[in-house]
Amino acid sequence: MSQTATPPVRLKTSAMIASIAAEGQTTRPAPFGHALNALAEQRPDLVGLTADLSKYTDLHIFAAAHPKRFFQMGMAEQLLVAAAGGMAKEGLLPFVTSYAVFATRRAYDFIHQIVAEEHLNVKLCCALPGLTTGYGPSHQATEDLALMRAIPGMTVVDPCDALDIEQAVPEIAAHRGPVYMRLLRGNVPVVLDEYDYRFELGKAKLLRDGRDVLVISSGLMTMRALETAQKLQGSVDVAVLHVPTIKPLDEAAILHEVRRSDRLVVVAENHAVIGGLGESVASLLVRSRLSPQFRQVALPDRFLDAGALPTLHDRYGISTQAFVQSIQSWL
Repeated sequence: MSQTATPPVRLKTSAMIASIAAEGQTTRPAPFGHALNALAEQRPDLVGLTADLSKYTDLHIFAAAHPKRFFQMGMAEQLLVAAAGGMAKEGLLPFVTSYAVFATRRAYDFIHQIVAEEHLNVKLCCALPGLTTGYGPSHQATEDLALMRAIPGMTVVDPCDALDIEQAVPEIAAHRGPVYMRLLRGNVPVVLDEYDYRFELGKAKLLRDGRDVLVISSGLMTMRALETAQKLQGSVDVAVLHVPTIKPLDEAAILHEVRRSDRLVVVAENHAVIGGLGESVASLLVRSRLSPQFRQVALPDRFLDAGALPTLHDRYGISTQAFVQSIQSWL
């Protein structure tokens, strides 16, 4: 008796901008917008600016609560950054939102010359980092960490989940100087609440220990690393070191974990293999004369395809299933 194969699920166009949360996963809506609102009640100097993207960066929540402190600059990212720099010079605390591609690629010189060179207190919070949209290279910020890391004095943050974002907002506000923070928007997964976690700027956190593999990760790839560790439990013991601050890097925590045992070291990031967390860690290990088995889970050095996010995450190796298969093959 023959059996008919079940046809694959045909993903709709909406999957190009789908939430990164798995089905049934706990989420919180707009954690950045709500955290900014809470902070604004304590900081009358806080202002919000965007380039026609308040709804898509969750800044519309702040705009509704504080309309006189919200500035819609239109589709002009260079003007957006320049205006924020001017406000910072006058003693205000500007939080700037846009898509990561537009802020980093279109306004890079303005960030470099106006904000960073004068060490102005501007916080750039940018949505759709790495491969979190399926709309192709025009919207996929796969090199934003490399660009921002290269700017002297720029602090770079890559939160994992809603809790990370909520706790990072007041921390980066308290830090004096420019900050670039990757932003997860909409219904954002809640993951770190199970690990007694607290965001500290410049600090990495060991979320779980393991004998066989040490995963050093940032952003949504920490969520993937924890899922991977769970799936491999019983056959492979995986430790996960979450590194939410890419610059300055918590070198002491990374070296401590690498030196503890002879484990496979895997750096996982939602960013191109060039210029991000992976190369930062590799450079640190070489300078420290350490040579563990080292692998990267990262996006390739090329322009990525457009398509449904689940498909693209599988294709480029950053889905949980791809992560599991990679570790199994390396071991």
